[in-house]
Amino acid sequence: MSKKRTLLTGAHFTNGDVACAEGAIAAGCRFFAGYPITPATEIAEHLSERMPEVGGIYIQMEDEIASIAAVIGASYTGLKAMTATSGPGFSLMQENIGLAVMTEAPCVIVDVMRGGPSTGQPTLPGQQDVMQAKWGSHGDYEIIALAPSSVQEMFDLTIDAFNLSETYRVPTFLLADEVVAHMWEKVVIPPSERIRTVNRKRPNVPPEKYVPFMPANDLVPPMACFGEGYSFHATGLTHDEHGYPQTQSSEVQQRLVKRLCDKIRKNADKIIRVEEIMLEDAEVVVVAYGIVARAALSAVRKAREKGIKAGLLRPITLWPFPEKHVSKIAKQAKNIVVPEMNCGQLVREVQRSAKETPVVFLSKLGEDPHTPMEILEAIRRNS
Repeated sequence: MSKKRTLLTGAHFTNGDVACAEGAIAAGCRFFAGYPITPATEIAEHLSERMPEVGGIYIQMEDEIASIAAVIGASYTGLKAMTATSGPGFSLMQENIGLAVMTEAPCVIVDVMRGGPSTGQPTLPGQQDVMQAKWGSHGDYEIIALAPSSVQEMFDLTIDAFNLSETYRVPTFLLADEVVAHMWEKVVIPPSERIRTVNRKRPNVPPEKYVPFMPANDLVPPMACFGEGYSFHATGLTHDEHGYPQTQSSEVQQRLVKRLCDKIRKNADKIIRVEEIMLEDAEVVVVAYGIVARAALSAVRKAREKGIKAGLLRPITLWPFPEKHVSKIAKQAKNIVVPEMNCGQLVREVQRSAKETPVVFLSKLGEDPHTPMEILEAIRRNS
């Protein structure tokens, strides 16, 4: 096999799935476990070649349940680990995503969304997994989810997903959609010294003094890894700071679960990213993400050409939801338009945050995303 550079720096013309795979390598990912599923398979295919070249490990597992289990195990050995799937596989992963939350195993799960439910439309786009990403596993918990709108963002946000996961010891999702994953665009991969990567906090005490789930001031415990001489117990059961099960203690349950939620909620302002375009005087604001945001931007520009004061708020971070940003624009806007490729998911969060400001939902399912003219018509009707 011919040797390639660890990081394929420079400008490339490629698709979103390949850009995601290269973003994982740039972030320091050295373990991938997955199972083929359209439209995410190209991520696995590319990493099956690239992981051995960079000294990493690629494993095709027997199914998606085993894939996420292997990722959690790899994370606990100290590796940055990732899997990639689509809706049906994402459903199968939910129980072990809960395990990753409870054991605070940093990992990245890429969900390239397609039309559902069930087997649905394997090669066509959708945005129907947004609420599953937040609420798919049982119990109370918080996660982080990012939504790319371009091939470049498939690269950039994959790096961000790893950095956030390592910072907060939490499963972090890249919620792409089929169009962004399969479209081809220019991607610029900078030199490694220009790429910011984050590694999990490590213990600064000897093994005999290590308390594995004792949080620091940011509510995130330092993480020792298997094989480093630290002995500790990791379990999905309700556990105390030493990792020992305390399933009958309401006090321990309260303290543990509240911390798992608060380490994201109390750091939400540091985590949340949005893109704001022409919002200064906007009277009609479009809130859109993923591939739909690209059509929405075109529609907003066309509206401006017609004298309509329109603007775009693009959530890059879907979870935690940027409710402060929505609340702020709702105070000035007459109406908010939310186009989504589903029957109504993130729009409910927009409605909750917008309070009294009317929110107009523009649903579309099936083969084609919203066109700029469809969104422009919704802007015109509500201007």
